[in-house]
Amino acid sequence: MMSRFSQWMRSKSASSRTEGPKDWEAQLAELEEAAESARLGFRGKPLNQAGDVCLKAGDRERAVRYYGRAIDALLEDERPEGARGVANKIIRIHPAAIRTLSTLTWLDLAARHLASALTHLRAYSEAANRGDQQLRAGVEIIEMARVVPLHEFLNAAGEALGLLGLDELASQVNGWAADGGSPDAISDQEELSAYCVRAASGPNLKSSPEGSPA
Repeated sequence: MMSRFSQWMRSKSASSRTEGPKDWEAQLAELEEAAESARLGFRGKPLNQAGDVCLKAGDRERAVRYYGRAIDALLEDERPEGARGVANKIIRIHPAAIRTLSTLTWLDLAARHLASALTHLRAYSEAANRGDQQLRAGVEIIEMARVVPLHEFLNAAGEALGLLGLDELASQVNGWAADGGSPDAISDQEELSAYCVRAASGPNLKSSPEGSPA
């Protein structure tokens, strides 16, 4: 049986390894280095961790930047579900992040999560309206409606375009909904998912002037 002294020494040794968190800037430097040296498929993890470090330290703006870079890396590494999880972190910090809401809607569609796609589509159109990015959002939404054959999504896309003041595009999408989809709708789910993942990479890989995914 282990003596009390041995138990105390073991707990003391364990606590010495966990006490006193490392300086978070040093942690970020290590994680940056890890991201640069990571092999394909693993580059997003250290950047996601760096975002967590910044968030814990109270630097939300920097956390969002790291999370945005993590999304880019995860999409490049063909890990859309990982990217979707990190994008949801950004939305918890910054609910009106326009670019991230676009990315999330595409990734929801890729993952066949219609309820989430509808929620994020609505949030995307509302954020774009407030941010005076109606045309940019309209281009994204009309492309979503062009390839997605789901009647419920098409109705929601028509409403979103109407909210953005793009009445002509809204009428076009409403017509697609009545016809069961656009002439270019992708009926094969695997093909549609692959298309949506590629589309998600497009807006996400173009940083905003502030370097944020908002």
